[in-house]
Amino acid sequence: MPLRPARRRRHPARAARAARAARAARAARVARAAFVALATATVTALSAAPPAAAADTWTEVGSDRADPLTESQGLTSVEVPANSANRYTGIGTIPIGVSTRGWNHVGDPDASYDGHYIEPYQRDSGGAKMFRVQAPGGAWSEYVHTLSSGEAMNNSWVAVAPGGQWMLAGEWGTMTRLLVFPTPGVNPSTSPSANLPQAATVRLDRAVRDVQGCDFSGPTTLLCSSDDPAGTLFGMTKPLLQIDLSAAPNGTSDVTGRVTALRRLPLRSGCSGSFETEGVDWDRRTGTLRVIVLSPGFCVLTDSKTYRFTRG
Repeated sequence: MPLRPARRRRHPARAARAARAARAARAARVARAAFVALATATVTALSAAPPAAAADTWTEVGSDRADPLTESQGLTSVEVPANSANRYTGIGTIPIGVSTRGWNHVGDPDASYDGHYIEPYQRDSGGAKMFRVQAPGGAWSEYVHTLSSGEAMNNSWVAVAPGGQWMLAGEWGTMTRLLVFPTPGVNPSTSPSANLPQAATVRLDRAVRDVQGCDFSGPTTLLCSSDDPAGTLFGMTKPLLQIDLSAAPNGTSDVTGRVTALRRLPLRSGCSGSFETEGVDWDRRTGTLRVIVLSPGFCVLTDSKTYRFTRG
């Protein structure tokens, strides 16, 4: 029987070193793969995530019932004359003489600090919007705006800038802009007998959907209520938004706006179904933010609310 060649004995220390080196190499490969996977996932998540919430937080401090006929579209606080009551809009506040001319929808109003109260109107057909203005002395006047090319017919809200000369207005749907107008009745360039022209645009850094109301809380800061039912833009439905402008609107040049979602608005009712967020008001005298939320179904009559918030 032929003899087998003798096995060469491996040196124990050398074999141990080789085994340790092999294990270290495998561990390094695993760590590199894990790091690459983690980095890729992080970049993907950051690119898809909405911007971080603003530093301010808004805490609910109370609510009042919102009447579905007269307090269902918008609201504003009026500083002049002194001790004026808060103003609300709804289908029941539209004068007969206005609705019979086709202006059958009123949006979220606002008032300048000198007491000019402004309501935005739209109608089902035609190429115009209307802003109805009450002067501090009580007299009413109407200012009509002929739609620009590509402008939506909706006239959801108005927000008068603190300086008084310029106001913003918003369209319905998914938008990346707000419209800038001279404030009717306040800006000396405006007249009820002339077209109220769009003066400039606020270019938003990201889209907003179904904004129902905005109000200035500072010279370059807007607080807005969104009726967004999908929640795909900010990771939540019905958000309260903050829009920080690059400069105060001046009517001569466009400005940009950075949009941040602050919180989801309250959705509480004895009925289940679709809520509708409506107008918003910031009262600088009390530091109170108010937002109307209409309840679903039959409960729109019973437990719709105007919610009150303060900044934390």
